[in-house]
Amino acid sequence: MALFEARSLHKRFGDQVVLEEINLSFEAGQLSGIMGPNGAGKTTCFNVLTGRYKPNRGTVTFDGQDITGLAPHRIVARGISRSFQIMNLFDEYCALDNVAIALPEVRARGFAVTHAIDANTEIRDRAASILERVGLRGRERVNARSLSYGERRALEIGVALATEPRLLFVDEPTAGLGTSATARLAELIQELKRNTTIVMIEHDMRFLFGLADRISVIHWGQVIAEGTPDELRENPWVQRSNLGALA
Repeated sequence: MALFEARSLHKRFGDQVVLEEINLSFEAGQLSGIMGPNGAGKTTCFNVLTGRYKPNRGTVTFDGQDITGLAPHRIVARGISRSFQIMNLFDEYCALDNVAIALPEVRARGFAVTHAIDANTEIRDRAASILERVGLRGRERVNARSLSYGERRALEIGVALATEPRLLFVDEPTAGLGTSATARLAELIQELKRNTTIVMIEHDMRFLFGLADRISVIHWGQVIAEGTPDELRENPWVQRSNLGALA
């Protein structure tokens, strides 16, 4: 059984059908990719899978449990986290504080962040360890707003990892990154996938094909192709599309 499955998902906004009979499954220990042209329904699909939108019909299961329509915070509590295409960071807090806020024990106790971190060596050490994992060692006390764009991307992934997810959804991680920052991000995600199951939407096909174990192609609100990167390179529809040229 796949770790995460979506079956017959349908989502509409008024008269506009955005997703129609979406079926997806993501295996534990793999990096699964989702790709497709602009307007294909990828982001809406991501939002349904992670609880930001409730589907009009269909089911979503995680580790055999039905999570369809659960609120995002309840999905996080089940062991699923996500980063966003538009970053969500506390700019007035340093990198260490941003990660510490997301640690389960800090969220559960709900105390003042600065007091919690300054008074608790274990929390500081755990947050620092996560920052080291995402390549931000030495940047712990730098305010989020002062980090470079690539560092902010890495920090957001660190915040997502702080929730201790079994499954991490990553939305367009290379958006706005230059060549060198994209290469560093690829190294980070390659390292993370050793221990974390990842699902990633990505517009940079070379980036996605270099990292993913399997990829699903969404177009017209439907899954039109699935397979390994090599299989998709040989797929006639992908070959005929601009996606094929990019891949």
